[in-house]
Amino acid sequence: MINVGLIGCGRIADLHSLGYKDHPHARIYAVCDLDGERAEARRIEWGADRAYTDYRELLRNPDVDAVEVLTPFETHERVVIDAIKAEKHVAVQKPMTTTLRSADRMVQAAEDAKVVFKVTEIYCCYPPIVRAKEMIEAGAIGEPAGMRIKYINSPHGGWEVPTATYEQQLEKAALGYGLETFDHGHHEWATAWFLLGEVERVSAWIDSENGVLDCPATIMWKCRGNKRYGICDFMFAADMNIPTKYYSNDEWYEINGSRGILLINRGTGNILDGPAISLFDGHRWTHIDDVPSDWAEGFIGATHNFIAAIRGEEPPVLTGEQGREVLRFSTAIQESARWRREVYLDEFAHPFPAWHSWLQRRRERKEVIVGRRRFSLFGGWGSTAKYAAQAVALTEKLAERFDPAQAPGWNCVLGLHLTAEGHCKEEKFAVRIQDGKLTVEHGDLPEKALLTLRMPAGLWAGILLGKKRIETAVLRGQIKYEGRAEEGLKLRSAFRMGS
Repeated sequence: MINVGLIGCGRIADLHSLGYKDHPHARIYAVCDLDGERAEARRIEWGADRAYTDYRELLRNPDVDAVEVLTPFETHERVVIDAIKAEKHVAVQKPMTTTLRSADRMVQAAEDAKVVFKVTEIYCCYPPIVRAKEMIEAGAIGEPAGMRIKYINSPHGGWEVPTATYEQQLEKAALGYGLETFDHGHHEWATAWFLLGEVERVSAWIDSENGVLDCPATIMWKCRGNKRYGICDFMFAADMNIPTKYYSNDEWYEINGSRGILLINRGTGNILDGPAISLFDGHRWTHIDDVPSDWAEGFIGATHNFIAAIRGEEPPVLTGEQGREVLRFSTAIQESARWRREVYLDEFAHPFPAWHSWLQRRRERKEVIVGRRRFSLFGGWGSTAKYAAQAVALTEKLAERFDPAQAPGWNCVLGLHLTAEGHCKEEKFAVRIQDGKLTVEHGDLPEKALLTLRMPAGLWAGILLGKKRIETAVLRGQIKYEGRAEEGLKLRSAFRMGS
């Protein structure tokens, strides 16, 4: 039996305690709170053996194997490192701390002591979000492209929050940590990281209704190493009641992919009272309601994960390193709003962040297709006639470069009309794709092609050789097409036409 001590017995501790009810391998052995009466009341309520008002006394008890740190986040580093030095396994409530340097010290201490250290982020253990991740990884929506998060807060609805908790929240706001975008926002940034992957850069607009609450706000981000984008809206509804058993806010999520849409309809509350998850696969909606969707389930899952990690049965969710990555995302959001510019997460490792950001933007401008001229109207493209002699041979080898995974279900006939250029005469082809296999017929255009492309032979060869870009040729009007032009969007990836 793993004996766990809960350090901090405020409102959120009610939910953290749920995971220990009837747990076969762990129990709440000790509690600690600065308010002695509250600590004793919690001890009685949860059947704990010990109650403390000084967390250091709890840590000195050799019967305590692990602790959950539920104190205000600006105190986390001191309490966590003291617990680690006492050789206790540690789960710390999100956000793990206030700065990246602080996070580094916590992670290093845990590595040195070889104890389990995790950040308690309940959304990564909340069953609808966990199920959504499993569906995404199974290919339910194809290649993920982006997500939208909608968050609404109100003073009306939900459970009673003690005055002391509100006072703590105001103290955090006075220190410059947004109650929405930093404190609660950790849930949203962890969910974005969990479902779409690491973040490269962010842009944030954070306003205020009353000079205290950091809302309304809009945050945008781009993921690292791909073209996945996200956006989160924080809105304050001063006169709206939010149906919920917990805090008076709610959120829902939309994840878009190359061939489907996934909706997570349940968060803290119950504004959307339909199924927990909805999936559109390109043809029909499937609604999933066999997954537990009460907000408390995330706390139970996080506690069970902590105990399983201590027992060596599964990895922690989130590890200290992963918690730091979410904190880096959150820190970039705060900096973007502060400096009124796009912020790269890698900036924080550089002595001159703004200079690093400027260099990154300068390097990436060549990829922009809106708002600037990508080529000169009077040249700059270069002749393609020198590639024309290779056009026929490259076309006849299209099967070797065809990737059916990039065009699932693409059963069709394409026409290819190469006009004379250089030493290459006019050529016509029918490209047939059936059940993932491609064949090329040389001689005539198909009568009923899904899409027919017409361009100079040298241009086509230059594109296949990676010397020219198909999208630039389209913008220059050098490629003509007939039929379903939207199907041409698949050409670049299906035939590996990157330059």
